Amino acid sequence: MSLNQVLAVDFGGTKTAIALVDQAGRITQKQKLPAAADFTGSIEQIANWLAGERLAPVAVGIIVPGIVDPATGNAWAPNLWGREFCPLRAILQQRLNLPIAIGNDRTGSVLGEQWLGVARGLRHVVFVAVGTGIGVGILADGRALEGAHGIAGAAGWMLVGGPWKPEYAACGGWESEAAGPALARRAGMPSAEAVAAAARAGNSEAVEALRQTADYLAAGIAGLIALLDPEMVVLGGGVMQASDIVLERIRREALCWTQPVAARHVRIEKTALGEDAGLVGAARLGWLLEQH
Repeated sequence: MSLNQVLAVDFGGTKTAIALVDQAGRITQKQKLPAAADFTGSIEQIANWLAGERLAPVAVGIIVPGIVDPATGNAWAPNLWGREFCPLRAILQQRLNLPIAIGNDRTGSVLGEQWLGVARGLRHVVFVAVGTGIGVGILADGRALEGAHGIAGAAGWMLVGGPWKPEYAACGGWESEAAGPALARRAGMPSAEAVAAAARAGNSEAVEALRQTADYLAAGIAGLIALLDPEMVVLGGGVMQASDIVLERIRREALCWTQPVAARHVRIEKTALGEDAGLVGAARLGWLLEQH
């Protein structure tokens, strides 16, 4: 069976999302699977899903939580496959005999929002994903900014004030102070979701933890606005489930601290695609490859 669709794959830390997406960005089939235990298992998930559905998409777009070498297609995803680069594109091309486009999850999210989300049609966009970690996807004049080694957007390593702390060595200053685990730690609760629920119920410790975390997020976003002069900053990730509590404070504080001319022109918005932003962006990578 031949379909004018691409296969989109979003490798996450706990799940693999697989979908078929047509040229208009419509997801026609979708499934979530538990993340495979190793690299070989991840390859088998894709191959088996295609074989079971008897499908022949025109291309495959994949996003990975880590680093993708743009020259080789090798992927570094320590939360999935260990700390060595894996030859993801080469093995999948051999196994599936299809064109393969691979990017990191940061780029996937910003491409998804620029294609079909809140940043539709814009050319200068920053996507800030705030969950277990912090990653930033960057579009500059319509092109994804990957860096020399595919590392651009690892913004969790930015410093956002105060002296260096030993815990910053593992994941960086901004991530240590502003990601989901930091929010949970400040409130003494098991998760960012629990903090948001407690804040909505009037828990003062939860409200204060969200305030402090929002201020750290705003500080990093202010720096990104001044550095990159985007038309829009899009906020996504699990912490943005508390957007009803933190979004207005993030906007106010970020625009107060950033370059004043840039502040007059930028918009700071919540993702329109939610958890599908990366999957839609993976599909976009596949379609861009097919069109060329």
